[in-house]
Amino acid sequence: MSAKLRSTISKIGFPLLALILLFAAWQMICSFTNVPKYMLPSPADVVKAFQKDWQLMFTHARVTLTETFIGLFFGIIIGFLMAVVMDRFSVVRKMIYPLVVVSQTIPTVAIAPLLVIWLGYQMLPKIVLIILVVFFPITISLLEGFSSVDTDTVNLMRSMGASRMQIFRYVKLPNSLGHFFSSLKISVSYAVVSAVVSEWIGGTEGLGCYMTRVRKSFSSDKMFAVIILISVISLVLIWLTGVLQRACMPWEKSKHQRYSHSN
Repeated sequence: MSAKLRSTISKIGFPLLALILLFAAWQMICSFTNVPKYMLPSPADVVKAFQKDWQLMFTHARVTLTETFIGLFFGIIIGFLMAVVMDRFSVVRKMIYPLVVVSQTIPTVAIAPLLVIWLGYQMLPKIVLIILVVFFPITISLLEGFSSVDTDTVNLMRSMGASRMQIFRYVKLPNSLGHFFSSLKISVSYAVVSAVVSEWIGGTEGLGCYMTRVRKSFSSDKMFAVIILISVISLVLIWLTGVLQRACMPWEKSKHQRYSHSN
């Protein structure tokens, strides 16, 4: 068996097997116990609920994804700019860094109602909440990447007459890409969850609003269906982030291939 095939089986096969066993156990619990369906619907009931309501779910999913992508876009830009400024000016870093950390100690469930009161029931408060959640891991990871750059490399660039911008472009930015994509994988899942949470608090569209409605009608099968849909969306976004990382960091793939051949 080739190393590539073994790697594929370990990455896909085992998690898939665990998932199948989990759903089989879930189905057995629902089939051989007296658990009411409104408390724990079976996987078969969840599939039927998804088949029945999939068009409505995807309509709400489009709204949630729109909020997620807009919030991610601005959260990444703000996080990147804050990291660059804090890396460039130590005084700014000493002033802003503690505030950035403190901002993450406030629960999103507490901020969401305030944003709805201040900004209304439309898309804006959801996007603002996503930005507040996303910018922190982006800022911290990029700042760590900028700070962990090899000092000798920076000194070499300076001795060759490189400007600050050139050092940033050719040394600091490539060095921080791994940190950035690691934080982006976390941020995309946080962004989806934040969008759903903000839709619980106030709004007329989105998967969060859909969840609120089916919960009030005790439609647990539809509730489980939308939860699985949200998980799938998050996993797909994380996978796409990995694809983007491999495209932006081709040297990491070459390094991995060399390591595999050596073993």
